[in-house]
Amino acid sequence: MLTEYIQAALHRANYEILEDGTFYAEVSELQGLYANASTLEACREELKQSLEEWIILGLQLRHNLPELDGISLALKKRYGRRFKQAIALPSLW
Repeated sequence: MLTEYIQAALHRANYEILEDGTFYAEVSELQGLYANASTLEACREELKQSLEEWIILGLQLRHNLPELDGISLALKKRYGRRFKQAIALPSLW
């Protein structure tokens, strides 16, 4: 599920060449996610790494991450015996 979400986000990325010759990328649906590097390949890799960190931080802060291509990383509430409320995170490992 996580890999599919990352792939869906990367397919939505917009790239451009800046005046200084570097490459800039962003995914407009994912607020604050962007990358900048000297080559297109380095920019893609930087965007992927930034996306992974963006997802982890969003989950840690319990943000509602946008659904992409029907893939949701939304936190689900689960009730158990020992806790009033527990948060079930998607498996990251």
